[in-house]
Amino acid sequence: MQLTCTPQLSHFGVYVRDIDAMTRFYTEVFGLRVTDQGEGRNFKVKLHFLSGTPDQHHQLVLASGRPADVPSTVMQLSFKVTEIDHLRQVRARALDAGATQMRGMNHGNALSIYFADIEGNTVEVYLDTPWYVPQPHGYPLDLEKTDEALWAETEARCRADPGFRPVADWARDFERSRPIKGA
Repeated sequence: MQLTCTPQLSHFGVYVRDIDAMTRFYTEVFGLRVTDQGEGRNFKVKLHFLSGTPDQHHQLVLASGRPADVPSTVMQLSFKVTEIDHLRQVRARALDAGATQMRGMNHGNALSIYFADIEGNTVEVYLDTPWYVPQPHGYPLDLEKTDEALWAETEARCRADPGFRPVADWARDFERSRPIKGA
C-alpha cells in the first residue's frame, strides 16, 4: 500500500517511577505546564500530560508504573532551542534540578547538550545549525566559549567534512525524494 500522507511526530510518553518528581523536573527545567492529569481508563496508571505550547495539548506524557528495578529504555528525549545561550540556560536549570551526566556534543548540523534526568532517561537539548554533514558526526561542545567562537569552529569543521553542504540544499533534496502522492 502506498503511503499517501506523511505523519508528523507529535509527542512522546515515558513510564516513570515517581510521577510527581518527574513532573517537577520537566516543568522546572523546560517550562512545560501540566495540561491534564488523571488515571487511565484502559490501563490503571497515573498520567500527567505536559506541554510548552498552546497549540499542542501535550508534548510529553508521564505515566506511572515503571518498577524501581527497571532501567530506562529511552534512547533520548530531545528538545529544540533557538540560541546557544538557551543551551547554557537549560544546562544550569537541569543541573540545579538534579540532572547528571551533563555533556556537550557538536554534531555539525546541531549543537547539543545531553544529560540524565532524575530517573536516568537521556535528554538532549539542541540548536540547529545552517549546515549539513553526514551523521553520526560529533566532537565535544564547550559552552564556555563565546557564541562567535562556537559558530566559527562549527562552520570550519563542517566545511572540512567531505559531505558538507548547506542544510537548505539537503532539505531541498529531501523534499525532491519524497514519493509522489497518489502515484
